[in-house]
Amino acid sequence: MTREQAKKRIEKLKKLINYHRYLYHVLDKQEISDSALDSLKKELFDLEQKYPEFISLDSPTQRIGGLPLKKFEKIKHSQPMLSFNDAFSEEDMEDWEERIKKLLNEKGTVPDQGQSLSYFCELKFDGLAIELIYRTPTKGGYPILKTGSTRGDGIIGENVTQNLKTIDSIPLRLRREEEKEIIVRGEAIIFKKDFLKINKMREKAGLPVYANPRNVAAGSIRQLDPKITAQRNLTFFAYDLISNLGQTTHQEEHKILKDLGFKTNPYSRFCKDLKEVFEFREQWKKNREKLEYEIDGIVAIVNQNKIFQKLGVVGKAPRGAIAYKFPLKEAETIVEDIKIQVGRTGAVTPVACLKPVKVGGVTISRATLHNEDEIKRLGVKIGDTVIVGRAGDVIPEVVKILKELRTGKEKIFKMPKVCPFCGTKLVKPTEKVIWRCPNPKCQARQRRYLYHFVSKGAFNIEGLGPRIIDQLFEKNLISDPADIFQLKEGDLIPLEGFAEKAAENLISAIKAKKEIDFARFIYALGLKEVGEETSALLAQKLKFKSEKLKIEELTEAFQKLSLEDLQSIKDIGPVAAQSIYDWFRQKQNIMFLEKLGKVGITIKNYQLPTTNYKLSGKTFVLTGSLTNLTREEAKEKIRNLGGKVSEAVSKKTDFVVVGREPGAKLEQAKKMGVKIISDKEFLKMFTTH
Repeated sequence: MTREQAKKRIEKLKKLINYHRYLYHVLDKQEISDSALDSLKKELFDLEQKYPEFISLDSPTQRIGGLPLKKFEKIKHSQPMLSFNDAFSEEDMEDWEERIKKLLNEKGTVPDQGQSLSYFCELKFDGLAIELIYRTPTKGGYPILKTGSTRGDGIIGENVTQNLKTIDSIPLRLRREEEKEIIVRGEAIIFKKDFLKINKMREKAGLPVYANPRNVAAGSIRQLDPKITAQRNLTFFAYDLISNLGQTTHQEEHKILKDLGFKTNPYSRFCKDLKEVFEFREQWKKNREKLEYEIDGIVAIVNQNKIFQKLGVVGKAPRGAIAYKFPLKEAETIVEDIKIQVGRTGAVTPVACLKPVKVGGVTISRATLHNEDEIKRLGVKIGDTVIVGRAGDVIPEVVKILKELRTGKEKIFKMPKVCPFCGTKLVKPTEKVIWRCPNPKCQARQRRYLYHFVSKGAFNIEGLGPRIIDQLFEKNLISDPADIFQLKEGDLIPLEGFAEKAAENLISAIKAKKEIDFARFIYALGLKEVGEETSALLAQKLKFKSEKLKIEELTEAFQKLSLEDLQSIKDIGPVAAQSIYDWFRQKQNIMFLEKLGKVGITIKNYQLPTTNYKLSGKTFVLTGSLTNLTREEAKEKIRNLGGKVSEAVSKKTDFVVVGREPGAKLEQAKKMGVKIISDKEFLKMFTTH
């Protein structure tokens, strides 16, 4: 075979193989056997090995390629990859439609030809959002897959192109000629049967099983070795066409995506009004278990593209689309026991120990009961049959007690009078609902204190979590946080899960945190009634000449403050002031501070800005994940520009900053009429000063 003949043969093989892959993976049809297709692929592979100059990016042999990566590159999305706000009831959906109609009237925009709003509804997959970019070769022709990336933070994702090439339902080359760049978005998922196969293989190998299909899909896409991704048999459904190919409705986008060679979900449906949206959602609420994959609701999108674009974006979500979620996934189980958990400040929390049960693909064995009053309200007893659910498919909670199934052997839970860990008598101040262990040397409190000390808002020691702290504590390697800074590699190597390199990395991470910001240090001390914001206020109040402080300087400064001085600090109440005053006058606390000084802890002094910034006196509340900033970085920026951060929304709040997946604070802000800004608007505040 001549070189030219080989080139032609390779092109024909590619075309034929891609045709049969398309039939099988997109249209669910098959014209030739698997073995016949395998033989075609083998011939193509052999020819490409002999003539490597003819290997192209759209060749079927390139679906699994390259050596494992050391890390993923970052890719900036041309447009933000947004997520959706949630609705859980017909009333929520009617409120959503009312809001967007009102906004359209304000903008002077009406639906095409005077018609009412119509919707396009899709199933809401439980997978990983993906963006694909296709570009046409310089000589023209069919666009070829250039890059594929994850959602990431919505602005910047990870380049996982090589892994996505292993997914057969993602075309390496589109099926129609286009001159422009084509950007497509969709969801990578794993079918239930493939999820079960993987877990069975892991069980046989003695490995822990995966909790749910979404975790497998996400973990598979983010494998550094594409060969591992290929073994997972993932599927891709396209649902969004970012490029303009003449589409005027979202329904047309799905048709174009199919014409381009993508697999689109066959169950998507046009709905002329909300009534049909409700019917669609009800249909799949009843039939979701019949699907080959997991869904957690439907997505309703304003079908007219012009209207959708006019509506714009609020926070992390497009106004013209919403996720209409299914109710709590619920399951029946038994309360086998109710145990007590003691926190770092001594707060005592009852926890229901459940007979393990799977809810929404996740095994639940514990659920918080909050406090003694909550137990009385629920009427829960040890031995009760209960219905448990996961609020928003995340938080385990006891939904209902099935009193009809009681046998008479159930036991009433009685709150203990003494701490189950140290035997100290519990206390509950008047008008409070929380019982507390007052013993500062209680082992349960000490462990929780250690967890708090190294947490993100405090010393933020990466790699040092509860599991490692528990081992260190049990082996008497640490008794208080100061001991952490005296650990050596040799102390860690005997622990479970540690080798030389892991021990070396953790010791390096600990050493790197010996210098800490003033506010973080105060927060790390874990004073009762003193959170991050109060810690920041204290850091602003105390003035020092030097940029770096020794522990003894800080201790002396706090001991000079009278109770009146502390109470005079704006936003520090009498309870917090008393807590701070008492803490710095207790002998064991002063000895602990001295020990921290001896192990080399130094404090970076807080420098209040001298410029009169616009944020001075403004109070912010953060909810959701912010773009390009961690929550701690955002708080620091606000404080450095004279603003304040609060954990709760109130009438005194000036701005609620909404990131990805906001919590209940967003709804509270709407009800109170507090100004809501996106994380983009928030970031602009720092670039305009």
